[in-house]
Amino acid sequence: MSSGLYFSSYKQRYSVTSSCSRDTIAVHLSDVGQRQLFTKTGYYKGAIVAIKNITKSSIAVTKPLLMEIKKIKDLTSDHIVRFVGACIDSDHMCILTEYCQKGSLQDVLENEQIKLDWMFRYSLMQDIVRAMAYLCGTDLKSHGALKSTNCVVDSRFVLKITDFGLHELRGQDDEVPEGSYAFYRSLLWTAPELLRMHRRPPNGTQKGDVYSFAIICQEIVYRNGVFYQSNIDISPQEVVERVRGIQKPLFRPTLEEYDCPCDELADVIRRCWADDPLERPDFTALKSIIRKLNKDGDKGNILDNLLSRMEQYANNLETLVEERTADFLEQKKKAEDLLYMMLPKSVAGQLIRGETVMPETFESVTIYFSDICGFTALSAESTPMQVIDLLNDLYTTFDSIIENFDVYKVETIGDAYMVVSGLPVRNGNLHAREISRMSIALLNAVLSFKIRHRPSVKLKLRIGIHSGSVCAGVVGLKMPRYCLFGDTVNTASRMESNGLPLKIHVSPDTKEVLDQFKSFDLELRGAVEMKGKGSVTTYWLNGERTGFGD
Repeated sequence: MSSGLYFSSYKQRYSVTSSCSRDTIAVHLSDVGQRQLFTKTGYYKGAIVAIKNITKSSIAVTKPLLMEIKKIKDLTSDHIVRFVGACIDSDHMCILTEYCQKGSLQDVLENEQIKLDWMFRYSLMQDIVRAMAYLCGTDLKSHGALKSTNCVVDSRFVLKITDFGLHELRGQDDEVPEGSYAFYRSLLWTAPELLRMHRRPPNGTQKGDVYSFAIICQEIVYRNGVFYQSNIDISPQEVVERVRGIQKPLFRPTLEEYDCPCDELADVIRRCWADDPLERPDFTALKSIIRKLNKDGDKGNILDNLLSRMEQYANNLETLVEERTADFLEQKKKAEDLLYMMLPKSVAGQLIRGETVMPETFESVTIYFSDICGFTALSAESTPMQVIDLLNDLYTTFDSIIENFDVYKVETIGDAYMVVSGLPVRNGNLHAREISRMSIALLNAVLSFKIRHRPSVKLKLRIGIHSGSVCAGVVGLKMPRYCLFGDTVNTASRMESNGLPLKIHVSPDTKEVLDQFKSFDLELRGAVEMKGKGSVTTYWLNGERTGFGD
């Protein structure tokens, strides 16, 4: 048959790919109740087309149907979605139409990232009027299902109408269960006289389409969804029932003059949704009215109008890029801040820059270990959540204190708390002074610390500090940790475990460094047997005398 045949074999005449194919783009959304579904797309003769499935079990190819298809195929307008063809193979019944990349008008209006000035909004209204004026002059006469979801926007931001005619093909495909939320929502654009009919004509009426246009205009004005009501929350079913009624005043969406750029627009919209169809203007008259309202945007020059739209689109993109960049930078800062909490800043900075962090030896550092005496017994008498709250409160207090000193918190394991000074940035012999001052501050904080679930119980902190050399580096990739290695770590741990509650146990190596400052009150404890160390002469740090040191 001739190339004008619009029914063809799915397999023989064209290839339609799945909407989830790698090369398929699907951004046009169709409203279905409260859900939005991606329109399926495919390739036909090298071009992307929109695919609308037909759910009828079979289609009878009749002469009236072929005649209607020819009428649809012959429509030529910049504001009418082009009909490509249809497939009636039982397994692949569908309608193919021109694909508009920007989605439906409803999608555009409800996307807050797209900024629409009034010239742009008038242009959208004008595109609808031009499309409907053209459609009303054809054998189709009317649309019958004009709504913002059946107005689509192409890549040049030109609005086109779709889903008209071919009711024998569409059949039940466009219908939803009667009485459902989606059923009543689909009627929100329907004129009252059509709602009152027992059986509405498939193509509707021209004056019914004018009413639908008014509802769409109200959507464009407020950008708050179909049939927006500013002062009430009402279901689609209630809206339909009240619009269908004949009581006065008429039930219509919110429309205030101060929300419109001019009183004339509000007046036109009210005339278009008048209850009496005879009081509504036709699309030919609306074409002239909207053109006058859009005198700034419609100069009669198609190129100027298109460039104006593209400039608006470019401005939207610039705003969107700025917002996305700001979001990215904010998330990047959060990620970096988290890394700075997990690792020393100098080490984290190297990782952020993509540099390799090499292990490093530090000849002189001071390490702090502390433990809560009787923590096991206290935990046994508490719930897991109470234990977590206790440690969180204690370590939050500790963390706020250590910020005042040149130290780095290595880790916490249960009730154990480990801090070091002198790395990753070397500070001479100041590491012993910083750890000692921090230890005194932490011990004083514990004396006044209150346990939420056991306010009468006093925490008893046991502290040990030791100075020496260590090797430090980042261990792991998935959860990198800055770890210390060497005998100094073990000795510091022994100083803590061999100490006493509410005492700061100091090794002779740390005392030797502290003596240089001549400000710390150190008391000889004596020889202490330590596992793996033998007998070690240790000291108690009782405090720091004022008026000495830095």
